[in-house]
Amino acid sequence: MTTLDYAAYIAGLPRVLAGAAAVIRDPAGRVLLVEPNYREKWALPGGGVESADGETPRQGARRETAEEVGLDIEPGGLLVVDWVPGTDERPPLVAFLYDGGVLPDERFAAIRIQEEELLSWRLVAPADLDAYLSEPLARRLRAALDVLAAGGGAVELEDGRPAR
Repeated sequence: MTTLDYAAYIAGLPRVLAGAAAVIRDPAGRVLLVEPNYREKWALPGGGVESADGETPRQGARRETAEEVGLDIEPGGLLVVDWVPGTDERPPLVAFLYDGGVLPDERFAAIRIQEEELLSWRLVAPADLDAYLSEPLARRLRAALDVLAAGGGAVELEDGRPAR
């Protein structure tokens, strides 16, 4: 296969997006959520991985968290990898969730939201996640919280459900 043939082959492969987010908690166990201005449901601090720039998912989670809420946090362990099927609006997505740690209450006072994308932020108890998050994201986040409660590791999901 020539270099041109290989380039054509690569260009013809399906596109897959990568997203990364941090699961940041307070001492009471509540999770930091953000309210985007471009969709109805809330989200975790995070976003698209800029892989064209060579960014890794871990780097993307850190950059997006700093951009969106002004917290520059080195992500801890990988908690979840979730394959999210494509829709008519977007190609498939691989979502990575990293441990953003438990922050002292005063760190939350320093949050400054990215006004171009976000309306607000909130600390939400795990029992209340369904009121804020889409069903797949709520499942993904619960899986991440289960990993944290179990002391680490990571889980593989498919659309928020355990991969078989």
